Amino acid sequence: MHIFWKLFLLIGLQLISSVATARQVAINSVDYGSQSTNARVIFNTSSSVARKVFLLDNPSRLVIDFKNTHLGNALNQPPANHPYLKKIRSGIRNGRDLRVVVDLKQAVQQNSFNVAPNKNAGHRFVINLTNANQNFAKVNTNNAPPPVFKAPKKTKPKVITKTTTFKKGREIIVAIDAGHGGIDSGARGSKGTKEKKVVFQIAQKLANLINQQPGMRAVMVRKGDYYIKLRRRMEIAREAKADLFISIHADAFKNSKVRGASVFTLSRSGASSEAARWLANHENAADLVGGVSLDDKDNTLASVLLDLSQNATKEASRNVASKVLKHFKNIGKLHQRKVQKAGFAVLKSPDIPSILVETAFISNPYEEQNLRSRAHQAKIANAVLKGVVSYFKEYAPADTRMAYMR
Repeated sequence: MHIFWKLFLLIGLQLISSVATARQVAINSVDYGSQSTNARVIFNTSSSVARKVFLLDNPSRLVIDFKNTHLGNALNQPPANHPYLKKIRSGIRNGRDLRVVVDLKQAVQQNSFNVAPNKNAGHRFVINLTNANQNFAKVNTNNAPPPVFKAPKKTKPKVITKTTTFKKGREIIVAIDAGHGGIDSGARGSKGTKEKKVVFQIAQKLANLINQQPGMRAVMVRKGDYYIKLRRRMEIAREAKADLFISIHADAFKNSKVRGASVFTLSRSGASSEAARWLANHENAADLVGGVSLDDKDNTLASVLLDLSQNATKEASRNVASKVLKHFKNIGKLHQRKVQKAGFAVLKSPDIPSILVETAFISNPYEEQNLRSRAHQAKIANAVLKGVVSYFKEYAPADTRMAYMR
């Protein structure tokens, strides 16, 4: 009888937990609007949502704590030319609440309200933003849909001649890491081909292609045949203020028939272990996470900031990895048709999107021959380039030249 009641209680708790989870509010999408003097962020939700909204300084951020809420879909980023918003990121708190942080380009004032559904739209949570030095206009918070910002008048596109130079905005920095080096030759093919040599040649070709792209610049992590510790490679990318880190390798396996390319991002367990390491060291470190120093933050705030930074970085990493993998389909066989996850040390920078590209299996005779071919090396470099350019055309950081060129 005692066992029966234990089972009954356990099943009851599970049912209560399932019902509570089912009743969570879902954020299905987010829309952005802007004019010269104000802006609006609209969260499309499954029902009216309880929340707390506040602003943080140095740097300017808008924080929204949603109660009992989860993401129904990944949050799309604001347009690069938005006058107020840089980037949006999110993280789970207390297992059931959602924190959304919006990085701002300038200090703002805000007011917010829920809007009930009507025949044109469902539930919405609206945040109005205006310059910190301006006063808010009165806002209608009844069931009427929020006003829509009028799009700016279309102007004739500017013709860019060969002599035109873009002085506005910085260059996008791509750190390229050729695996192994020096005493570490990496894998070796049946014809004696060394992984460290062919991946360095591919990395050089990729760097040359990136440097030919307007508004982009490559930084070679390893500039010659010498060994660099894995964590040092990550540090070099951070010192260069890289927007993206790409590590290039050539895989090997005991079965010489195995072949094909793969693209990796950091696994969840790898991210968790790295978060623990950063938090353990943050009091004595001058490292930055998303532009925010951890050395003057208490453990709880440092943990939240790190978690948000990692979530945004992992999302960006998956995005660029999928675009690179897509272009690899055009040059040869894929070993894995989906982006893979692993705990590689070189992928662990919490604020730099990072991918590892296994270009081919050097242990496969056919692919070893391809890796030795300069023409095929160029194809590999071009496939990576296309994926990277495709990503930054959509998600160029707001302060970069590429964002202004769009």
